[in-house]
Amino acid sequence: MIRMPALFIGHGSPMNALERNGYTEAWRTLGRQLPRPRAIVVVSAHWFIGATAVTAMSRPRTIHDFYGFPPKLFAFEYPAPGAPEVAKEVAEVVKPSWIGLDQDQWGLDHGAWSVLAHLYPAADIPVVQLSINALKPLEYHVELGAQLAALRDRGVLILASGNVVHNLARIDPRQPDTGFDWARRFDDAVVTKLARDPGGIVAMTEHPDYAMAAPTPDHFIPLLYLAGVAREEGALDALIRGYALGSLSMTCYGVGAEAQPDQNEHGAAKLPPGVPADQTNT
Repeated sequence: MIRMPALFIGHGSPMNALERNGYTEAWRTLGRQLPRPRAIVVVSAHWFIGATAVTAMSRPRTIHDFYGFPPKLFAFEYPAPGAPEVAKEVAEVVKPSWIGLDQDQWGLDHGAWSVLAHLYPAADIPVVQLSINALKPLEYHVELGAQLAALRDRGVLILASGNVVHNLARIDPRQPDTGFDWARRFDDAVVTKLARDPGGIVAMTEHPDYAMAAPTPDHFIPLLYLAGVAREEGALDALIRGYALGSLSMTCYGVGAEAQPDQNEHGAAKLPPGVPADQTNT
């Protein structure tokens, strides 16, 4: 069986699910170039709870975990099948770490489906989602990512979805496709770190711009899973670079991804008219 790649996608606004822009077109190109996986395990910034769990239902629901956006976004569905057998594999491969099987509580949140809608628009590949345990130290997530790496040899694609820089309080709609100086500095430093020492990613919390770039850790932590996957391979490559609204990094990474997404134009989805930045849950 082909060894599957692992990806980190900077997902940005939920509106990217519906938009065709430089980033979403690059995601679509990437999806066409990747080998078809048996299943997908998603680590999304938006399932941030006090436990480690994996969805184990046969039909995960599409969760619209935001407010203030247009009705067409709330109407969007990503009807990918679940994979209870893959959920059990996830729980088994990380032992002695414990992962609970979620039979009926969660589903696929927008951190998962806004990206999958472009990577695999047919929604015909089974998907399970792994929660982020908010009670664990950052090193735990790197180690869990390293343990999950074994799934790649079983035809499972690992997809982490967040944003390296994610500061909603600093969003500036006047800068739709640029980044503030501090956002660029931190994003560039992460690119350099992951190219040289992905296993040491937690050291980036000591960077002088970390507190501004990640005022809450939820969107940064998915990157730690991919760093764990890449730890033994020694490098994690940036596939797509860019910014949105001043304070969001759209940078994407891949390990084992022999693909070259064509990012011909910049611009993530903008905030809908009349939606204040502090009323989004991007």
